[in-house]
Amino acid sequence: MNNPSALPPTTQSAVDNDLAVVRNLVFDEIAVGTSACIQRSLTQTDVQLFAVMSGDDNPQHLDPQVAANSCFPSVIAHGMWGGALISAVLGTRLPGPGTIYLDQTLEFLAPVRIGDTLDVSVTVTARDPTTQRLTLACVCTNQDGKRVIAGEARVIAPTRKIARPRATLPEVRLVEGGGMQRLIDAARLRGAIRVAVVHPCDPTSLEAAVDACAAGLIEPVLVAPAQKLRAIAQAAGIDLSGIAIEDVPHSHAAAARAVELAGQGKVDALMKGSLHTDELMSAVVATSAGLRTARRITHCFLMQSPAYPRPFIITDAAISIAPTLEEKADIIRNAIDLAHAIGVKQPRVAILAAVETVNPRMPATLDAAALCKMADRGQIQGGVLDGPLAFDNAVSAAAARIKGIVSPVAGQADILVAPDLESGNMLAKQLEYLGGAASAGIVLGARVPIILTSRADSREARIASCALAVLLVRRNAGLAA
Repeated sequence: MNNPSALPPTTQSAVDNDLAVVRNLVFDEIAVGTSACIQRSLTQTDVQLFAVMSGDDNPQHLDPQVAANSCFPSVIAHGMWGGALISAVLGTRLPGPGTIYLDQTLEFLAPVRIGDTLDVSVTVTARDPTTQRLTLACVCTNQDGKRVIAGEARVIAPTRKIARPRATLPEVRLVEGGGMQRLIDAARLRGAIRVAVVHPCDPTSLEAAVDACAAGLIEPVLVAPAQKLRAIAQAAGIDLSGIAIEDVPHSHAAAARAVELAGQGKVDALMKGSLHTDELMSAVVATSAGLRTARRITHCFLMQSPAYPRPFIITDAAISIAPTLEEKADIIRNAIDLAHAIGVKQPRVAILAAVETVNPRMPATLDAAALCKMADRGQIQGGVLDGPLAFDNAVSAAAARIKGIVSPVAGQADILVAPDLESGNMLAKQLEYLGGAASAGIVLGARVPIILTSRADSREARIASCALAVLLVRRNAGLAA
């Protein structure tokens, strides 16, 4: 009878219908003693997905070595995983769609381990016709017949019949992460750097500076109107105790003062707050600022995508709008410096174009070929260059092989050099928003690194960008020594 195809036709139809349709029971159809049940087996993926969804990364649930030394000598499920299964019975079986969940008590009686199979049942113990409320006993029992969770739920039952096709849930793929966290950990070991945070006059940028400080990456100097800054901190519940503040009247003055601090060697890096990028960069490139070097100032994204086996750099996607050949050479030199700072000794540099052959009508291919020849002549050092390469054969060895490309870079690029800002920016944003890539951003070419973040950047991206600045500062200090 375990094979649905062996069921009698009427029973088989009911099974098929139950799988295809979610329906409810209205209050008048429910009596004391009515019950419903689902069965679920716990997998490692369930534990990881629940940790991702809830943010509960307690090592008891995720780290076998930590779990082995605990009172439960194995990885166990989060307690509320079982609670979520009870919610699923209430929302899809009894009473089903239209139920209003009022309250829930839970008692966790025994751990749930990977491989355990739970029968999750709810049974009506009381009903109130006046309020349409139900009380249900909730029990999760494992494969050995042992109760692992027990409790009681109160709900308002629906009064209108609902039957709808079951939703098609999205497919979720877990990938090994941690690249950005490893970056942060590596930077923390090198010691915090002093950073002028320029006009962090919104909760997001202010919190990012405080978080990076708490992470042991930076010693922030907040350059902004002090009264405004403290008001924002108070409203957002951000503690500014022990953090230096340089009081200035407005954002333009904040940019000028932060650049002055950098020029005087009083800070190691700059970090953009809530002012516009142009306002900060205009102060940086001013002749009087003293932050210019022989290099062009350019931007790099460090990205990690689930579909690629290693972190990689995209440049330039934020500063150089339509770079010349000479400017592209500096874009590459700066990216190579960043690659060295994060531990890539001989980065593979793919110079991107729409095609992988030189075409006189496509200037990007001509620039790529010239840049490779410049590297051959020692004008660009520290990496292995190839181009033009289309994006597919820059990151896919299979694509390169199909097209007959023999290259030390194709399929394994560490640096992707975009033809212009528009293509680079679109590539980075597509990878982030559609490809699930994590990113960090930094500006190079000035005397100090500039942490250039977007208002849409996550907290993690801002902290990872601070980590890049730490690695660059410490590497440059080592080279100077």
